[in-house]
Amino acid sequence: MTIAPFTSHALVPTEHASRYLQQLCKHWQHNLQVEFTPENGTVVFPKDARGADHPGDAVVAFNVAETGLDVRIDATSEDQLEGLKGAVARHLDRFAFREGELRFDWQ
Repeated sequence: MTIAPFTSHALVPTEHASRYLQQLCKHWQHNLQVEFTPENGTVVFPKDARGADHPGDAVVAFNVAETGLDVRIDATSEDQLEGLKGAVARHLDRFAFREGELRFDWQ
């Protein structure tokens, strides 16, 4: 197991956090390791996904919060972290098209 030294977190404001969490997890479960409930989900992105060569796997965790969807990314390289921030934002925006572009304030 590789320790993930690169972490980012965002609380994405939405009234449909559970719906989007489940849509994302169902979308990615076809080719990634995914576990989820209506309140929580985790997706493991392999270190060699799409031809990459990162030091280790990355984990994206989703949790339904009172004011939106809490997203946490634990990655093993800065490139892996930035790539996953973009992938998560693009996919969430696609599922939330009725709301317009969602706000991601990555910390």
